[in-house]
Amino acid sequence: MVLTTFLTSEPSIPAVAGPADPEPASIVVLSVPDRAALERLVASGTDLTARVRPQADGSIQVDAVVTPSELAGLRSLGATLAPGTPPPAKRAPQTSAAPDQIVIERAVWYKSGGRHFLSVEASSSGGAAASLSVAWKGKKGTSGEAPLVGFENFGVYLGHEVVSPVLAEQEPLWVTVTSASGGKAQAKVTRWPGGERPDRHGRGYEKDFISQYMPPAQLNERIKALHRRYPKLTDIIALPNLTNGYRRHAQAQLGTPPNALTLTSHAYGSEGGNDLSAEIVTPGTPDRALAVQMNGKQLTVSLATDASGAPASTVAQVVAAINATKGTRIQASPYRTDPGAGILAPVPLTQLTDSLKAPADVSRDPARVLALRIGVHRDGSRTGVLAYSQEHAREWVTPLVTIEAAERLLRNYDNDRATRRLLRETEVFIVPTVNPDGANYSFYDYNFQRKNMTNHCPAQQSDPAQRDTWGVDINRNYAAGSLHDGYFGASSNCQSGTFAGPAEHSEPESRNVIWLAQTFRNIKFALNVHSYGGYFMWPPGSYKQEGRVTLPRPTAEQEAYFLRSARTIEEAIAAERGTVTWPQKTGPVTDVLYSAAGNSADELWYDYGIFGWDFEVGNDIYNPETGRWEGVGFQPAFEEAHAEAMEFASGLISLVGVAADYRER
Repeated sequence: MVLTTFLTSEPSIPAVAGPADPEPASIVVLSVPDRAALERLVASGTDLTARVRPQADGSIQVDAVVTPSELAGLRSLGATLAPGTPPPAKRAPQTSAAPDQIVIERAVWYKSGGRHFLSVEASSSGGAAASLSVAWKGKKGTSGEAPLVGFENFGVYLGHEVVSPVLAEQEPLWVTVTSASGGKAQAKVTRWPGGERPDRHGRGYEKDFISQYMPPAQLNERIKALHRRYPKLTDIIALPNLTNGYRRHAQAQLGTPPNALTLTSHAYGSEGGNDLSAEIVTPGTPDRALAVQMNGKQLTVSLATDASGAPASTVAQVVAAINATKGTRIQASPYRTDPGAGILAPVPLTQLTDSLKAPADVSRDPARVLALRIGVHRDGSRTGVLAYSQEHAREWVTPLVTIEAAERLLRNYDNDRATRRLLRETEVFIVPTVNPDGANYSFYDYNFQRKNMTNHCPAQQSDPAQRDTWGVDINRNYAAGSLHDGYFGASSNCQSGTFAGPAEHSEPESRNVIWLAQTFRNIKFALNVHSYGGYFMWPPGSYKQEGRVTLPRPTAEQEAYFLRSARTIEEAIAAERGTVTWPQKTGPVTDVLYSAAGNSADELWYDYGIFGWDFEVGNDIYNPETGRWEGVGFQPAFEEAHAEAMEFASGLISLVGVAADYRER
């Protein structure tokens, strides 16, 4: 199968676009002075990735997708471009009348790429302002030290931790955390993840079935092919809610802003809108009235003239005349928020276009999202596992994880005892692409597209140059802990990267995911595959800003089960190439990342009792030459994407193993 060449460029931030084209966006590293500033970024709807790194000086770095204009606006929120991760710097000593009390919450080591790394988390009775550092002793007399960073959120102290896992010469054995005010604590270092080892597979175990990035049509063909090959082990489920489709209304901008208007076809571009054209002419004679005529597929606006024969029609007058003329098949609006008082100049014949760049064989119709149901007993009698990916369109690696896992489960059933056990004891539901419309837009038009393609913006936010900002963030469109319930971490701005939509479940994509949970009540486990940043998370995923009140925490027993299962799954991930999901990136979303109001895992957990996990595939890679951890991005070179798919598919299959062992209490 030949793969079409996709748009994958990441333009530099100073790039300039024409007046009717979107500004180019880039992934940049932002630096903010503290956690409160990070929360201001979240509240602003800035398109943040999941790669968040506290720094030794108390600041925080986060990767974001922004345009030049957006970057300029973020300075007022305290965000600046970070030229590079600064070296650790110790804080000034803190004076205190009495030593603070130190508790070491976790001290772990792991090995990756032949190197040992140490991660430490601690808390102080002195709060985030306490100045803590850690010293360690390891095998063969090795030792080292590093600062711990304290952080808080809306006045709630969340603890101290190392900026990122620090390099150690040998396996660390003991750590001592000390405070500038005299506090001190010691702890033994344990191995991370420390979960149960992955199932042993037979000698003939097959894997590595992914050879390229795949757009939605290829993903659907892949699971259909698996069903044809393994009809006794699979079903194809057509989810009930059709998406908007990879389609847009055709548009044209006539005039020079602000003395300009936007024309939008009533029909989608693929359904006739792209066949329309428009021109604005002047009769060249004095005292003529404004006239609008639709001749077939061509709109002609003849401007009014004054006594000298010069154009005299304002933008607002032309807009009103077009919209009042029957049969134009076109809606007109002034440029953005301009009132349209300026005089409009003649414009030569201009074709309306939906600006979509995918080849003609990419369907523009509403899409039917498919799920592959895998198992020997597909009757609801076995524990169900739901794995779904690409809620966010630009996360091209995530469908590869679910497809690779599906291939392994089916191809190894006949020759691998461990795989046979999984398929006899569970049912697995695979949804490779939740958001096919946005995925197509990301592949062919704008590779940073996060949302779907449903435009809820009013006319003043819907001219062609803003087309890359439209859509709903599917993972903010669910019904538990949502923006509409007063929770934090989503936006009501239709152009924001985290736009929650006009209502809970306004989008067919989110309704499809919940339909699976409602229809197949044997589903007890769910994994939402995202990228990038290297996290493994679970509920609660959102909180209210006032008092930082989260959704209800799991019970101590449930929390222990989440963590124990996570460590087992992370063992399977690490077994592939030694990549380890950091301990400080393993835990409830609100503890290890930020609030994400209206995310799917929360609704699955709180409303349906399903253990809902989130992968953020794409762990940081340690660069021994610079001594820094480096992010991988949404669409890394395929060599890296392939490696991520292999390791996180192993993690997904390990989750199926957890489900096979599950006995509901």
